This record gives sequence, structure tokens and C-alpha cells, in this order.
Amino acid sequence: MQNNEGLFNNYPLTNNLFDEVFSSPGKVQDYYQQLISNFDTITASEYQMMNESAKKSFLYQGITFATYNQNPKGVERIFPFDLFPRIIHQPEWDVIEKGLLQRAHAINLFLHDLYHDKKVLKDGIIPKELVFSSGNMLKEMNGFTPPGKIYCHISGTDLIRHSDGNYYILEDNVRCPSGVSYVLANRDAMKRTLSRMFKKFNVSYVFDYPAALLEVLQSVGPKGVDEPVCVVLTPGIYNSAYYEHSALALKMGVELVEGRDLFVDQDFVYMNTIYGPEKVDVIYRRIDDAFLDPLAFRPDSVLGVPGLMSAYRKGNVSLVNAPGTGVADDKAVYAYMPEIIKYYLGEDPILKNVPTYRCDVESDMKYVMEHMDELVVKPVDQSGGYGIFIGSQETKESIEKEKALIKSNPRGYIAQPIMNLSVHSTYIEKTEKFEPRHVDLRTFTLIGKDYEYVLKGGLSRVALKEGSLIVNSSQGGGSKDTWVVN
Repeated sequence: MQNNEGLFNNYPLTNNLFDEVFSSPGKVQDYYQQLISNFDTITASEYQMMNESAKKSFLYQGITFATYNQNPKGVERIFPFDLFPRIIHQPEWDVIEKGLLQRAHAINLFLHDLYHDKKVLKDGIIPKELVFSSGNMLKEMNGFTPPGKIYCHISGTDLIRHSDGNYYILEDNVRCPSGVSYVLANRDAMKRTLSRMFKKFNVSYVFDYPAALLEVLQSVGPKGVDEPVCVVLTPGIYNSAYYEHSALALKMGVELVEGRDLFVDQDFVYMNTIYGPEKVDVIYRRIDDAFLDPLAFRPDSVLGVPGLMSAYRKGNVSLVNAPGTGVADDKAVYAYMPEIIKYYLGEDPILKNVPTYRCDVESDMKYVMEHMDELVVKPVDQSGGYGIFIGSQETKESIEKEKALIKSNPRGYIAQPIMNLSVHSTYIEKTEKFEPRHVDLRTFTLIGKDYEYVLKGGLSRVALKEGSLIVNSSQGGGSKDTWVVN
């Protein structure tokens, strides 16, 4: 198909990068031809009006996110959304889904082992010092088994598509992964704004996620509780992901609570209501471990619930995800995920890792110091794109400062080659044109007792700045609706 007119006229291709939409100038990838044909019936002015309509819809619904890249106190902004969707073919998605489930099951087995027999350490699969030096390894979880042996109920796994066309797992997020509410909001905006076009494609359904999440929560209720009372625990309205907390609670039909709404009595958790105290059985917590319980962790926390860990360890309440899961998404531990999958499941990883150098390993450190301009350096315990150092975009002076920072705390950093993330046609408001921008994919996997689910598609995140590899919303990135189609 030759694309000589319309919104994609003079679309610029980038050398050495895999463009998911265009294979060459004017030549559309096979699985995008019908979509491009439909978009070419829209004029530039019509598209701008649709774009503004979608933005206003997000604003009126309060679909916002706080960014901290320009102001340390945070700036509340409309969640950036591009109306041109990303397509993943069903056969490709089937492989991704199998890989995500494989990884989620391996992580749960790994966590259970770490907090019990520690066989993976005794057998030398992963260094003991690496695990015990992780700030996310909690002694409070030693010897304790959550309901169903499930620690990580919700995984937010980030994938990239490389210039070789293959998908790679970039990192695991198994503490309090965010972003799923924006998947639902994006799809809703697509169906409203481009309803006629949307109906022409057999796009996989995503609105079953809240029901699937609720089923997971209910499946891991305390023993003997037939109809568990579930709540979503939020830090409050000033949290950057508060929209998500409130949206998920509303869609699941459960209460949204803050720490001050809950109290512990005789090792049971109760919620204050206008009708009096009501026992709570399952807490989907969106609060970091350190702030969950001032009696067990940070005594200055006003976000958590005093006595919560005691009630949890007595089996009287379930926490989703379990405390201490963060040791599995430590970026240094990530480097061993292929070995972890092989050790627990006896299988080769379906989805590959990005090659990773641990800065606390002498040979790796030497390589990193000598090749900083070719590497991406990441703190092992950060998320949201914070602290990432891309050597090719830095000056010699800043590289030397980063080297000193790494040397001061080698355990705190890993490095990876600068991967050629795929690019995707994205509408740029400043130029009022479609241009290629780097994308990744935040996927969502749920594991309950005798239940598993993968959200079909996930959140395609877009680096809106030209040439940028940082796609995180907290760093000013945007998003796309992700279509899994046959």
C-alpha cells in the first residue's frame, strides 16, 4: 500500500530502528494497512478536534498523573494519550502471555523459597549476599506462608521490542505496579472518539480486568472466610496514582480506604463505617512496605495501620501483594531470572532478559567503567524511570560523576546495553504531525488461588520527546491503546 495522502504524509523513518507501523517510506506493515486506511479518511483538522475531545474527557474524569521531572513537588497533568493504537497480533500475544505466566509462577516459587528453605541460595543459583543485601528482603516474612503460597498476585512486567523484532523483558514490577486503570481509560476513550473505526476490528476485551482482580482478591481470603470483605488501601489523594486507586475500587465495588480508616483489634483488622466497625479480610495495598505498619517498619508512618503485620502473620487478613515481594524485582536479582525459571520450573525462559551487568561483580564493574557511553545505568531499587543514566546522551563530566556514584555503592546499580526500542507512529501536538517515538509495554498478570489471568494488551507507553528512551508517565511519557487482534 502506498500512503501518499492523509495524516501520515511525509512520515519520517528512523534508520536502524524497528518501526512497528512502516517497513519503509510509504510502505505500511501488513497488519497496520487496514488501520492506516481508516485513519487516512480523517483530515488533520478533524484529528486535532478528536484529540482535544479525548483530552477534555480525561480532564473531566480526573484521569491525571503527577510528574516530577520539572517540579520536585509534582505537577498534576492530564494523562497523555495518543489516539493511534498499537497492534499486537494474536499469535505474538500468545507467546507473550505464556512467557508472562511462566515468569509469574517462577517468581512466586522463588519468593516462597527465599522466606523458607532458601534452597536456591544453598544450591548457588543466586548469590546469598545479593539477596540478603536487598532492602526489600523482610525478616518479618521469614517462615510465613500467605494464602495459596502466593506472594505476588499482581505483576507489572515491562517489555520492549528490539530492532530484531523480538520482545524482551526489561524489568519486573511486583510491589505495587501501577498503570492498569489507564489501559481501561484509553480503551474507553478510543471507543467513544473513534467508535465507527473501532467496530471494524476484532480487538480483545480489556474491561474484564476489575472482575479478574476482584476474583484474585477473594480467592486469597483468610481460611474459613467464605465471602471476604476486600478494600483498596491508598496513601491518599496526593499520591501520583490516586486516580488508579479510586478507579479500581469503584469498578470492583469495594471500599477505598486510607490507613486512618482502619484499625486492628485482637489481631483482626476493622474498617470504620457509619454503621460501626466492619471486619476486613483482604487488603489490596498501594502503600510501600516501609509505610504499612508503624509498629513493624517505619515508626513515623502515618499512612499505614498499627498492628497490621501481626494480624497478617496470624492469618486474619490477607495483603496483596505480600510484603517482601520487592526482593524479586530488584534489578540485580532480575539478572538471574533465567536461572530462577530453569531452577523452579525446569524450563527455558519463553521471554528473554536484556543482558545485564551487576556493578558489584568485579568483571562486570570493569566492563561498565570502560563502556559507560554505550550503557544504560539503573539504580536497582528505583521505579518510574527515576535515576536512569543513558551514557550516550551524557557529557564526559557527567559520566565521570556517575562512575563515582557507582563506585560508592556498587550493589546499588546495574547496567545494560542501550537497546534499540521499537518506534511507533505517534501524534505530536507541537508539530501537529505523526512522528516515530520509542515505545515499551507494561503488561499485567494476575495470580490467585487456582486462578490466573493476563490482561490482553496492557499499557503501551510512549516517549513523547524525540529520541528519548524514557517512556514512564512520571517522566512525562504518554500512552497508547494496545490492540491484540487476530
